[in-house]
This record gives sequence, C-alpha cells and structure tokens, in this order.
Amino acid sequence: MTIHCGVLGDPIAHSLSPVLHGAGYAELGLDGWVYDAHRVASGGLGGFLAGLDETWRGLSLTMPLKREAMELVDTVTPRAVLAGAANTLVLSWVDDTRTVAGDNTDIPGATAAIRERYDGPVRRTAIWGGGATAASTLLAAAELGCREFDLLVRDPSRVAETLAAAGRFADSLEIRVGRLGDAVEADLLVSTIPAPPQESLVDSIRSVGVVFEVLYHPWPTPLARWADDEVPLVAGLDLLVHQAAVQFELFTGSRAPLAAMRHAGEAALAARIGETG
Repeated sequence: MTIHCGVLGDPIAHSLSPVLHGAGYAELGLDGWVYDAHRVASGGLGGFLAGLDETWRGLSLTMPLKREAMELVDTVTPRAVLAGAANTLVLSWVDDTRTVAGDNTDIPGATAAIRERYDGPVRRTAIWGGGATAASTLLAAAELGCREFDLLVRDPSRVAETLAAAGRFADSLEIRVGRLGDAVEADLLVSTIPAPPQESLVDSIRSVGVVFEVLYHPWPTPLARWADDEVPLVAGLDLLVHQAAVQFELFTGSRAPLAAMRHAGEAALAARIGETG
C-alpha cells in the first residue's frame, strides 16, 4: 500500500518540502511512501481533510493554513497551543475512524536552526512581520532565553494572535509593537516578510548579532545578501530542514536522516538559483 504525506498551502509550487521528505524516504528505503505538494487556499483545509483515506499519514502546512488548522484537529500538542498554530498534522486510523493530531515543528526547528549557526546570547530580538511564523520564531527565541522583543509590522492592529502567543509563554516577555522601518538594534533579527519590502528595510538595521531569514524562495533575499556581508546568517533552508526532520519522525516513526535531507535541499535550491541566475 502506498502511504501518502504532503505539504499544503497557497502558494505552494515553490516548496522544497517534497524534496526533503522524498530524500529521507529514499535514504531509509521507505519505498511505499510518497510526499507531494497540494495547493490549498485559505478556508480549504477542512475540505481537503474530508477527502483523505486511510493511506494518508501526515500533512505539512504553510501559509495561510497554520492557524486555520487549530479548529480542525482532534488533539493538539502543548507547543501548538502555545503558538496558536499547527504546521503539522499527523493522521491515525482505527477501523474507519480518523484522528488528526496537530503539532508545531516550527518552534523546535527554529531553535535548532539558530543554534546551529550562532552560539551567542539572544537577549533582544527584532521580528519583521506578525503572522503565525513570527509567533513561532518569537517563541523559539524565548526558549533560547530572550525576554525583550520588537515586533515590527505594517499594521500594528493585526498582531493580536501573535501577542496572545507571547502571553502564553511561561515567563513574562516584554513586547514592543512598532512599524516596519523602525530602527533595528538587537542580538537577533528575524524576517518573516516577503522579499520585495526588504530592499528599503535593510537601511533601518543599526546593530544585530545574527540574522534569521525564514524565506528560502526567492533566494537570496535582500536581507540575506546584506547579512552575508555583515553578520552570521540563519537561512530559510536551515529552518525548513530542521522542522522537516521533526515532521519526518512524527509521520514515519523513524529517525530523520538529516544530512541526506539537507543535501537534497541544498542541491535543489542551488539548481533553482542557477535557473534564475
């Protein structure tokens, strides 16, 4: 029997998740497993879930589905509750009854990605953007000891869910909500926004110890190019690989072959850059 997993979102054609998970299946000899990308727009997750059968085991979610998923799961992990978002759905079946468990692998993926590239202190973090990924990376920085945050967004009235996630953290976090373009002075700068606005925003950076660019498409982004000359860079592929490894283990029950997954992602990204370069 073929066992299905996949990544859902809109847009989704750029996703490297099928490359990473497919490389993991190949490395471990999981011949019956397949992982595909599926375009699912906002409001469409429930309908997609309704059409799945017992051959399905796991779903990776990207924007705009991470918060929508919280209303559709049967069980949820503490870290997904903390973030108010699930980027991972694990499906299990007993007879014809399906159970959907929600999890958030962005948080452990982000902490691992940061520590892989940077071992310095994270006392103050600035974040560009205020959506579900911003909430997860904020919580990841908090787990690394950060207690002061600048949440810099286009519309400060639309960050209530991210502020609520920060409020659920065990320790008190100091959050200042500002606007994109405000001066950035922080140990860690995280960008969760699309690449085009970054062209003007890099001029607002005054002092940072490390940059975390969560995007990997298109690559390199303006922020990544700036960081490459100035400070250590945590790339979007780093986050993707580490959170995908956690998902892989949740879906398959096997330890993720991290090196093989990373190599496949790097090769695919390099080929993509070569095609556009």
